[in-house]
Amino acid sequence: MSFTFRCFDPESDAELLHSWVALPYAAFWGMHSATVADVVEEYSKIQSSGHHHALLGLDDGVPAFLMEEYLPSFSPLAGLYAVQPGDIGMHLLVAPPAGPPRTGFTAAVMETVLDRLFAKDRVERVVVEPDARNHKIHVLNERLGFRPAGGIVLPDKQALLSFCTREAFTSARAALHSSPIHQSPIRQGASL
Repeated sequence: MSFTFRCFDPESDAELLHSWVALPYAAFWGMHSATVADVVEEYSKIQSSGHHHALLGLDDGVPAFLMEEYLPSFSPLAGLYAVQPGDIGMHLLVAPPAGPPRTGFTAAVMETVLDRLFAKDRVERVVVEPDARNHKIHVLNERLGFRPAGGIVLPDKQALLSFCTREAFTSARAALHSSPIHQSPIRQGASL
């Protein structure tokens, strides 16, 4: 799998993203009832914020996932945990499969996203806060080095706050690639 990234364009990419977030599997993304105009508005705010940014992930040139990176101190997480220098927040939404689901696809996407985040010298720890009910993502997060820090209440959900240090990711990745079967129980089409 060969993934690349480009900046998400709220105007030209909103219809595509809307087609993803409106599907049942994306319920945890929180935009199930959003219109295309709502997607344009939300991602225009994100892209102009200066502390939150969305990227479209491409699989061999085809849109396959959306990642967001944000500074926790400027997010709803501010005040809910002790933000440390080097913290960066991450959200990830994988597109529905265009063909048959590919085993290990979501794990490969997340590994690529974490690679991108940890490639920045200033990043020491990635923060995620998925819905507490999203058990599939908790399993994948732990496989890639995230450790749960406990439940938190955000404006739109009960979440499980988890952290992944650079060292934990490096160790988890080594263990993942040394296992005889390098597969993920989560398939393409996961909301993270």
